[in-house]
Amino acid sequence: MTSGANLWDNRIMDSLDAAQVAAYLDRIGAGAPAEHQPDAAYLRILHQAHLNAVPFENLSIHLGEGIVLKPQALVEKIVTRRRGGFCYELNGAFAALLQALGYRVTLLAGRVYSTKDDAFGPPFDHLALRVEAQESGDGGPWLADVGFGKHCVFPLRLEDRGDQHDPGGVFRIEQTDEGDLDIYRDGERQYRLEQRPRALADFGATCWYQQTAPTSHFTRSLVCSLGAADDRVTLSGRTLIVTSAAGRSEEHLEDEAAVLAAYRERFGIVLDREPILRSSKQVA
Repeated sequence: MTSGANLWDNRIMDSLDAAQVAAYLDRIGAGAPAEHQPDAAYLRILHQAHLNAVPFENLSIHLGEGIVLKPQALVEKIVTRRRGGFCYELNGAFAALLQALGYRVTLLAGRVYSTKDDAFGPPFDHLALRVEAQESGDGGPWLADVGFGKHCVFPLRLEDRGDQHDPGGVFRIEQTDEGDLDIYRDGERQYRLEQRPRALADFGATCWYQQTAPTSHFTRSLVCSLGAADDRVTLSGRTLIVTSAAGRSEEHLEDEAAVLAAYRERFGIVLDREPILRSSKQVA
């Protein structure tokens, strides 16, 4: 085992037991480990299944719920409570699942690119995964990311510098002069990744910033989104948006009851109260 693999072994804490793995796979509707090997084909199945079953959402911020960056807490939220999360939560939990299934996983830190500002966000703005399958030939490494909302449906070849066609668009990975990786979708830069392995705790400070800072995108927006590629349903505040091959529709939900029903019926999320935009509470 290489020194890099040894470093990877210490990066994801609290390995999931067999019951937790089975419950996680049931949550995302993926086949049991006995039916698959930890190879590239199964990784593709898991990646797409996760995107189709677990919402990208920032509701905890607007419900006053703390976000705990520990694998067991993340899995409890996603699997037991049947919630979603944002990048640290979704990719953090997915990393624990993949590791338990036998994949080699490295946490990578990224900075999200803003076209509007022509600038990157703060360090540790995004969490993505380097994944290696236990097979010869096509074992990777792969870039897995189930925590960026509308993005790639399947993992990307991390070392491929050509166009990678995916149901979510045409992706390209370019290496910068400093050794970082810029991820593009349909010609537009999405984020920049470091290649240095990171621990989940390294993301704590920026995760706190995302939950509390008035300048954070996540305190200024309220979103819950589910699906892969263009087949997607999104609840933004009280606006329900459905996109598919047939087109796009929007519906304004009139009251709390309609909002709670939409969370329950569209995303499988059961709440006892409507999330209220944090920024509006701060102003009040």
